[in-house]
Amino acid sequence: NMDVPISLAVILAAGMSLSETLRGSEHVFFDASVMLLFFLLIGRFLDLRLRGRARSAAENLTALKATAATVVAADGSLQSLPINRLKPGMTVAVAAGERIPMDGEVLSGRSEVDASLLTGESLPQPVYAGAAVYAGTVNGGGALRIAVTALPDESLLAEIVRLMESAEQGRDRYVRLADRVARLYAPVVHLLAAATFGGWLALSSLPWQDSLMIAIAVLIITCPCALGLAVPAVQVAAVGRLMKQGILVKSADALERLAQVDTVVFDKTGTLTRGCPSLQNAAKADPALLALAADIARHSRHPLARALSRAAAGTGRDLTVREHAGDGLSTEVDGKTIRLGRRGWCGTDDGSADGSMELWLSGGDFAPQRFTFNDAPRADAAEVIAALKARGVAVELLSGDRSSVVGQLAEDLGIEIWRGDCRPADKIARLEELKAEGRRTAMIGDGLNDAPALATAFASLSPAEAADVSQIAADIVFQGERLSPVVEAIGTARSARRLVFQNFGLAMLYNLIAVPIAVAGFVTPLIAAAAMSGSSIIVTANAMRLNLKNRSDDA
Repeated sequence: NMDVPISLAVILAAGMSLSETLRGSEHVFFDASVMLLFFLLIGRFLDLRLRGRARSAAENLTALKATAATVVAADGSLQSLPINRLKPGMTVAVAAGERIPMDGEVLSGRSEVDASLLTGESLPQPVYAGAAVYAGTVNGGGALRIAVTALPDESLLAEIVRLMESAEQGRDRYVRLADRVARLYAPVVHLLAAATFGGWLALSSLPWQDSLMIAIAVLIITCPCALGLAVPAVQVAAVGRLMKQGILVKSADALERLAQVDTVVFDKTGTLTRGCPSLQNAAKADPALLALAADIARHSRHPLARALSRAAAGTGRDLTVREHAGDGLSTEVDGKTIRLGRRGWCGTDDGSADGSMELWLSGGDFAPQRFTFNDAPRADAAEVIAALKARGVAVELLSGDRSSVVGQLAEDLGIEIWRGDCRPADKIARLEELKAEGRRTAMIGDGLNDAPALATAFASLSPAEAADVSQIAADIVFQGERLSPVVEAIGTARSARRLVFQNFGLAMLYNLIAVPIAVAGFVTPLIAAAAMSGSSIIVTANAMRLNLKNRSDDA
């Protein structure tokens, strides 16, 4: 790599200078060695500043695994067993609030399970006898008895961990631009210096020491300090610009990959949308019933109940509310049982369900009242998608949510290609399809279920509110309620890529001029070091131009 010619020049210059000192010679070049090391360390420092802590997202995912399970014995007694001792057919008891330790089927009990690991959706999913549940998800309000259906290593969580590890290994095979240039540049430099030494030694009357000095000058003047600074200097300027706008670049080669992206794949919940349900039909609802529903809803932490209590002030009446896991809430008002919850439990299962998020209020001297909710898109979602398309970037939507909901959002935002009901493996399969077509994809997601796809994609971004695993897997994390950082990051990456190629061009032009002069013997190692340093300064100054560009530059 680029360290080889630099190291060789430092060793030869220092060794030759030491030899000349012992001989009492007039010229030594220790300063050339020091200057070479100085610029090498500047480039290394700039590069290391961009490298985050080496944490594996797959390792972080394993924190979701339970370490033990409560097994129900044949005589009804309970005993705690390590996860690795569970076998299919065993019955496990899972209390409210506990993490489900393995994949299984509910035998008895009713509850709600946080299945965001699988679907990416923030709403808990009701489960009952016969329902499938998965390791790593969290049991809500009711106790469950679950029959184990898969070994720990065959669970959905284990599959996601394997997908993450496989994706990270694939990402590690990416070769950075500077290293690709060095593979060609370093051998040429070594051959040129060797040819210069051999030529002067064979074709002139100069002693071998002077011939070696000329060869060292060639080695120094062609030393790729400018090439070594070409990438990190631009990256630091780009990272600084993005940091000021709340965009954190975590990977040293993230911008290099993002600049080549031609397809952006979005997740839905929490990425294109806010990930927080809001009441949709407050204006059409009866104000008295809305206030009553808000009074009941404030006793629950269910996402829809919280959205309802945020949307209406309520009357402040003191109610005794009971929560029924998987069904809803009930209370007594004027001697009548009032229910707020799912349509079937509230007695309104008339077959008119349209797939919307909803709560029903029933039980009093009034017709059942329906409250509908939606997960509104981010304020600038449509604008960002239009901006990406204008820059020649294709846009797709992959979500674990219901296809009817995903399709409606895609239509509203102008996304032609979309898929719903996607599991983590489905998202990875689609990214692999795009890769096979020669596409460079950027995945943007926030959920636990998005982490494998984030690691698989050519580049990846995640909002700051995302799950920890997703933030670790992503190359770039952006803050704020808006999606505009996606456009800014791609634009800055493309600008940075242009400046990197300009820097390579400047470095090559310098070599085309300086190398013939050095080979001809008109340059001492000290002058060569000064010339090399000047080229490095020019490259760094060119990189700083990135901060002078208008932020609206789309690159």
